Amino acid sequence: MGTNSAHNNNTNQTQVKHLIDPRLSENLQYIRTQLGNSPDITVRQFEVGGSLTQVAVVYTNGVTDKKSVNEFILHSLMIDTAKETFDRLAAGKSMFDFVHKNALTVGEVKTLSSWDGAILSILSGDTAIFIDGYTEVIACGTRGGELRSVTEPSSQLVIRGPKDGFNESIGTNVSLVRRRIKSSQLWLETMTIGRMTQTDVAIMYIKGVANDKIVQEVKKRLNEIDMDSILESGYIEQLIEDNSYTIFPTIYNTERPDTVAGNLLEGRVAIFVDGTPFVLIAPVTFFMYLQASEDYYQRFEVATAIRILRYGALLISLFVPSIYVASITYHQEMIPTQLLVSLMGQKESVPFPAFVEAIMMEVIFEILREAGIRMPRAIGQAVSIVGALVLGQAAVEAGIISPVMVIVVALTGISSFATPSYSMALSIRLLRFAMIFAAGFLGFYGIAIISIMILAHMCGLRSFGIPYMSPLGPFVLEDNKDNLFRFPLKLYFSRPHLISQSNIVRKNDGISKSPHKEQNGADKQ
Repeated sequence: MGTNSAHNNNTNQTQVKHLIDPRLSENLQYIRTQLGNSPDITVRQFEVGGSLTQVAVVYTNGVTDKKSVNEFILHSLMIDTAKETFDRLAAGKSMFDFVHKNALTVGEVKTLSSWDGAILSILSGDTAIFIDGYTEVIACGTRGGELRSVTEPSSQLVIRGPKDGFNESIGTNVSLVRRRIKSSQLWLETMTIGRMTQTDVAIMYIKGVANDKIVQEVKKRLNEIDMDSILESGYIEQLIEDNSYTIFPTIYNTERPDTVAGNLLEGRVAIFVDGTPFVLIAPVTFFMYLQASEDYYQRFEVATAIRILRYGALLISLFVPSIYVASITYHQEMIPTQLLVSLMGQKESVPFPAFVEAIMMEVIFEILREAGIRMPRAIGQAVSIVGALVLGQAAVEAGIISPVMVIVVALTGISSFATPSYSMALSIRLLRFAMIFAAGFLGFYGIAIISIMILAHMCGLRSFGIPYMSPLGPFVLEDNKDNLFRFPLKLYFSRPHLISQSNIVRKNDGISKSPHKEQNGADKQ
């Protein structure tokens, strides 16, 4: 009996801590205790009504829009509701109901009855109103503070197309997509992930276009995340992807609203994470990473030529160093005689084999590229360019590296920048080293073995159940109109069949008749 009584007392004490106390002084003291008496937590106490009811407004500096707090909450309660007007309007109503339903001029208002919700609202930027004698809190939507304005994306630049990009506010990012898709079928569902960070995450999809099974799978994987912090969308990407042990990205990320809108219209799902400008898109295929939003703003002939150029640049960045190493080391009979004599003349004074040359130059190039990214923007680009020129020239003059190897590595590095997706470009950069090692030990046989292994691995990948190599494997003829070649938009009659299985009709294939022709046909009949 004593044990049960102690257990009941502990349970009651735990419940009391999670409930709002009717005494205002106790509530304010609890806030100060729980938040460590933090100086950025602002508490404004005042009296309203003829009975001089004690009221306290609590918000967090920096994440709250002070203008909204002053104009729509404090001004409404302290000035607009004068004493006699307040008493007259509040007749027959409780103070809490009057403030909740009549006194506030802010748009978003909700009531909370637990401390968990109240503390989370305050720390998220909302304003909490505590009224003495009531066990509920009024939370007003006043989130704001200093935010980065909508600017041009830094990672996915285009010549023709929209110049706006996402920022770190999830509300702003959602509005940029809604501005492009004004449909009642564009649905948004929100949740909070992270025990400590309580990060807002939103799922956006077009009802009736997106595959319901994929939508449910995305929700299921997000709900299964049990982690203390979510600081960026990269956390979500790594936690919900199908295969964590692959070098290829299986979830697309972008900071362009038009790219998100285009993928939503194809039946995909977008995942927004508060605090990052990068929005996740799923499911994806390999060929998405070689497409740019600008492809659809240019004529199809130009877009097709540029796409073929990108595929060629991808092959160059992956295979050229390894092909050079294999040719100069094992398969010299494949090189024309005059070219072979020239290459051997250049390598005559170089003490290292081609394999060691390639590894050295690739590592140096990656160091210069990483240094250029991490250094201050004003000098980063200059340092990387000057460093490459100075080191390359010095290495050639010292006889450490052959001139042709500098050309090969430079061509490879420039080609890698032609890949629109930075995630895919990173994967190709790592695979290039595997190709060089295979070529250095086994020549073209090693290149063939690694290529077959990579292709087999890619064919086995899935992105939320969708084959990574579709629409080539499995082959879907209709979907290949937007793959290597970009067909005219007039021929885009359907959405991707494997992704959007609910409503795949995008464009009617029939040619509408003009009213005059219909009328002439009726007259003839």
